[in-house]
Amino acid sequence: MLNQRARLSLLIGRVKAKSKKSVYSPDRERVVYERIERQNKGPISDETLKAVYREIMSGSLALEKSLKIAYMGPPASFSNIAALKKFGSSVRYVPVNSITEVFAEVEHERADYGVVPIENSIEGAVNYTLDMFMESDLKICSEISLEISHNLLARCRMDRIKKVYSNPQVFGQCRMWLEANLPRVELIEVSSTTRAAEIAVKEKYSAAIASLLAAECYGLGIVARSIEDSAHNVTRFLVIGKVESNPTGKDKTSIMFSLKDRIGALHDMLVPFKKYKINMTKIESRPSKKKPWEYYFFIDMIGHYQDKNVKKALGELRNICTHVKVLGSYPIA
Repeated sequence: MLNQRARLSLLIGRVKAKSKKSVYSPDRERVVYERIERQNKGPISDETLKAVYREIMSGSLALEKSLKIAYMGPPASFSNIAALKKFGSSVRYVPVNSITEVFAEVEHERADYGVVPIENSIEGAVNYTLDMFMESDLKICSEISLEISHNLLARCRMDRIKKVYSNPQVFGQCRMWLEANLPRVELIEVSSTTRAAEIAVKEKYSAAIASLLAAECYGLGIVARSIEDSAHNVTRFLVIGKVESNPTGKDKTSIMFSLKDRIGALHDMLVPFKKYKINMTKIESRPSKKKPWEYYFFIDMIGHYQDKNVKKALGELRNICTHVKVLGSYPIA
């Protein structure tokens, strides 16, 4: 049955190629997962079945097209783990050095999609990603919620560790644990958790705070597991590409806009959302970098931009704002 499904995938791939449609459809992915949950009577959990089907769909995508996914590397970074969670192990992955490069890979069609972090439940928004949307025409077509677990990795015992390497955000998420368990150890910031693992492998009496996948990839021992201060540490990632997602009935829309500098402007911007009963789940502001004290606002809302009420709210918003840009509508993770 799996090979029969694969043969159908090959036929579908040819049809999509002729009509120049993307092989990855976030809306269809949502339908498959919802069907699995409805039909599952146990004892296997929904999450286990979804993981199995993710690999089946990953294999089908690879048959339809040699799909390339760009992410901020190196391998075993949290961006890599998020990409694997979304696309499975059968597609090709392209690790790059920065969020800017992820956007560039997709814009220049060296990758079909990119995976970028957008916010962490403890540390807040990832400003580099927000800033890239000011210039880029790429669309958000899906999102990934990844529970983050930080682990102390080393090739020695904890009492012999003299230096700990990790990403600045990770140190912020493990501050209390580090103060309680390694108060006199030097903390050294590097570009990523996997870069930290690379250094810890080569440097004596050094450790890294990174993922369990990094421990496996770089041959490090797990000195302490789950050292994050909050048990509810989740990072949200976005999948960016050139193709929009169709409505599923359970969608989110992200927009960016700028306002005229006048009294009550921000209040007026909020009115259309209240008027049409649209739930805003996030609002962030960023300096435009073009003019002092000029800002862009980023909003996430429930609904697809093709939904009637969302359409009306966006129409009224365009009458108030100097600039409105729909970054994408996509299935809620």
